[in-house]
Formats: sequence, C-alpha cells, structure tokens
Amino acid sequence: MGNRHLLAGCSALFATLAPADAGATPLVARYEATAGGMTIMQFDATFDLEGPRYAIRIQSRMRGVAAWLASGEQVTSVEGRWEGNHPIPDRYRQEGTFRGKRRVVAIDYAPAGMPQLRALEPPNDGEREPVPAALRQDTMDGLSALAKLVRSVSRTGRCDTTAQVFDGRRRSNYSVRTVSQDVMPASAGYAGPALRCAFESRILAGFRLDQDREAEAKIPHPATAWLGHPWPGAGPVPVLIEMPTRWFGPVRATLVSIASAGSGQAVAQGGAPEAGPRPGQQGR
Repeated sequence: MGNRHLLAGCSALFATLAPADAGATPLVARYEATAGGMTIMQFDATFDLEGPRYAIRIQSRMRGVAAWLASGEQVTSVEGRWEGNHPIPDRYRQEGTFRGKRRVVAIDYAPAGMPQLRALEPPNDGEREPVPAALRQDTMDGLSALAKLVRSVSRTGRCDTTAQVFDGRRRSNYSVRTVSQDVMPASAGYAGPALRCAFESRILAGFRLDQDREAEAKIPHPATAWLGHPWPGAGPVPVLIEMPTRWFGPVRATLVSIASAGSGQAVAQGGAPEAGPRPGQQGR
C-alpha cells in the first residue's frame, strides 16, 4: 500500500469512531498513526450519528518521515440518513493533495440508489479501469459502510457486518467479523475492555491498468480494530487500529484524545474521563 492509499484507507477506517448511542452531541477525536516507532499520520475527526441523519468529517495529514517522502493531506466527509440501522448516503466528498497534486472525489446519491460521480480529479483515464454501472448500483461510500459497523456494535455487541463500497475509483466488498473480547493494557493508550474486530476488503473493479487484474482481485486487504468505551455512557469507539502496509510495515493508529463537542470532557490514559482535555490533547 502506497502513501496515497494509506491516507485513503486509514481515513475510511476512522469512520468507525462514531458512537451510535452516545447522545445527540457530536464527538471530536484525534488519532496518531505510527510505523516502526515513528509517527507518520494524524487524524482529526468529528462525528454525529444520532437522529434520523448522520454526518462524518475526517481531516488526515502525513507527518514525520511519511510527509518527507510524500506529503499529503485530505478532508473526507459524508452526509446521509438512516433507514433503521442501514445508512443511506446523500453526499460524499473527498478533497486534498498528494505530492502537490490536487485530488478530488465528489459523489451524490440519486433516489434510485445509483451513485452519481460529480467530480473526479485526476480522472481515471490512463490510470484505472472504469467501474461498470451494474457494480455501482446500491453501493455506499466507505465512511457510511463503517458507520454501519459501529451502529451494529452499539446495538448487538458484535461487529459482524458487510457492505458494498464504491469510492469513486474502486468497487470493493467489505466484511467484518467479531474476533474476541480483549482487555487493553495501559501501554496501548487505553486500558480496559475492548471488542476486537477483523476487517477485510477485496477489490472487484477499478484496478490500475498496470496491475495484474486477476492476481490483485485475490489479494485481501485486512485490518484489525479494538473498540472500547472511553467513558461510562459513551458509545463504542476504536481505541487501537492496526493495518499492514506495503511500504511502512504494520501501522498502528492510537486514540490520543476524544471529547463531546463543546463539553471539554476528554478521555484519559486508561479510559477514565477527565474534567477537561489534558495539555496538548486539543487544539494542536
């Protein structure tokens, strides 16, 4: 997985942060991703999944050695509505830069369930094969798919779910299964019970033109997330995410801070709530 795909892939995974039953107040959070003991990415996120509608916004940026090798940052967002526990996206946007070049994806969703690609920069021409219309029908974006996962965890205590995902360039199938109920040590940045969920995605269409299509279709893209409760009454959030990458080896993304928007209540080391953010937690 290259830097650009790492930026996109991690951004999608952080959509699982949204708690489904923590009340109507949005949550704001920060994660830091490390590889080989060095910080390579940072994520700032705001989530609002309560009520009949939902919204997610994630800002991600390369840091440290990753920024030196290939600078990049992007903002990814989605707005949609719930039909029971199923997310129905209305509008998905991704905008950023990679190695100084602008990258944009804009998707609107028609009532018939066919995503309408409003903008794609740079275009797929010469880079990737097009995704057939039949494979785009009734798909959702990655943020909505993973919001669906957290909704399931909050209501059932398990992470078993699937989704058909189209991100503007690729068409993938997502699957998640429950692995175990673990206890995280304080050294992980959060101490306490956490549900371990195993992710896997497989690309069906939208392969790069310089790839061996059949070989790439057989390659699973795994990740693991541990979801815990940052304070009593809060919904489940990922406290640790691990994913393999081609260039950096295993990447670990750790929850640095989380708070209810406007409340000042932030998670402390070990999972207990504080009266307010610790120095350096917010506003960096």
